Amino acid sequence: MGSTFTLRVIASDKIFYDGKCIQLIIPAVDGEIGILAHHENMVIAITAGDLRLQTEEGSWIEAAVGVGFVQIANNRVTVLADTAERPEDIDVKRAQLAMERAEEQLRQKQSIQEYHQTQAALARAMSRLRISSKYNMH
Repeated sequence: MGSTFTLRVIASDKIFYDGKCIQLIIPAVDGEIGILAHHENMVIAITAGDLRLQTEEGSWIEAAVGVGFVQIANNRVTVLADTAERPEDIDVKRAQLAMERAEEQLRQKQSIQEYHQTQAALARAMSRLRISSKYNMH
């Protein structure tokens, strides 16, 4: 296939992916960003959302990721995220409970820090539910 780059997706508890990649789509703070081979060197903050990567063989792998960052240097891309889960590994009931808990906390008075932590928990739960529902539709 086309040009590739080396990709490592590392979560706090495991290496999610380590190999060649044709393209990577990440959930950046200001929207989705696509990365191809020989991308300019940079560091990008990512937020909870959907990460998609196209393997050297052309197949796509999708994951729900948490917050972290991406480092691009010399045709090597490293994603460091607090979590990375395949859709089939997501516990939908647990994610639903987490979303409901976060929504309830948002209705209560909170400090600014608590509010931002709750917003992050809600975003992560919603991302996990969204990616698992897409997987279960196939």
